[in-house]
Amino acid sequence: MVTAATPTPKRSKLALHPHHHRPSPPLLPGLPDDVAQLCLSHLPPSLLFSVCRSWRRLLYSPSFPPFFSLYALLSSSPDSIDFFNFDPISSKWTSLPPHPNPPSLQLLIHHPSFLSRHLPVQSLAVSGHLLLLAATTHNLLPALPRPLLFSPLSNSWRFAPPLPTPRRWCAAGSLRGSVYVASGIGSFFSTDVARSVERWDLKPIDGGAWEKVSGLKDGRFSRDATDAVGWRGKLCMVNVKGDARKEGLVYDLERDEWEEMSEGMIGGWRGPVATMEEEEMYVVDEVTGSLRRYDPERDFWEEVTESNRLKGAVQMAAGGGRVCVVCSGSRREIVVVDVVASPPRLWVEATPPGMEVVAVHVLPRMSTPRS
Repeated sequence: MVTAATPTPKRSKLALHPHHHRPSPPLLPGLPDDVAQLCLSHLPPSLLFSVCRSWRRLLYSPSFPPFFSLYALLSSSPDSIDFFNFDPISSKWTSLPPHPNPPSLQLLIHHPSFLSRHLPVQSLAVSGHLLLLAATTHNLLPALPRPLLFSPLSNSWRFAPPLPTPRRWCAAGSLRGSVYVASGIGSFFSTDVARSVERWDLKPIDGGAWEKVSGLKDGRFSRDATDAVGWRGKLCMVNVKGDARKEGLVYDLERDEWEEMSEGMIGGWRGPVATMEEEEMYVVDEVTGSLRRYDPERDFWEEVTESNRLKGAVQMAAGGGRVCVVCSGSRREIVVVDVVASPPRLWVEATPPGMEVVAVHVLPRMSTPRS
């Protein structure tokens, strides 16, 4: 009879711990890791990335202060939308995890009846999150009864509360941690929907719900899908995109009232507009390629820089001292302008092969749990 050999104490220990490995070295020798993190948080992210693996892992840890990166909605066909993140430190594009919407749901970019233009897919950045808010189906109906919210911190998607009236061709933006949706068209045109304004506050732990705020006096803002720009406690929006003649409104959060946009502000609103931390407002003139900053004291847009690469601007985002612009002439690149540098510095980030930019946003980088 053959009997099994009794394992030695050393072998027993290895059998009980098959994945045993040496602990990670300290971030800074002689210091607890929490203290070391405080010290390392003052160093440039590019330096942390290049020194050693443990510092690189720390750079993407959920507990470490994040740097800003680009989030883009990219398309490779008329009915496909993919979500990507561009890490400026590693210079790599990474696809976001799949969202919870069914694969059968397709967000339309082009339609046979409107070959000459892009159908809008409306997204925005709010409280460090990416929100996919409104789009169009093949039968020209609202595609998103429940908006989708992506968190870079948890690297995951979740559903936002259902919209009371799913819509498209609306004005959408964020202000002080809340999402605003104004006007637009539902399954059919309705004057009530075209005049309505809904708000969703992301701060409640239970997710909250959409609530009505002071509405518009008419439906003139249902003509186009536009960005409502949060700036110094106010929400600024115009009724059409581009260089066309516009009408503009400004929502005062504290008073819950709408007022006409000032003459200087609307006069210089000649292309896409975005704000830096809701304090500094920038516009790109889509005809001249001039990037300008709004001066509220003079009610005037002062020039920051001008470039042929900025001509044809259709969408932009701002954050971390940089303005990122998508232009109609070359949707396979994103033009980045460092507005803090003197003089301002401009460069281009190319998209992944075969991909065109639909929209771009500036948000904290994605986190990776430390192993």
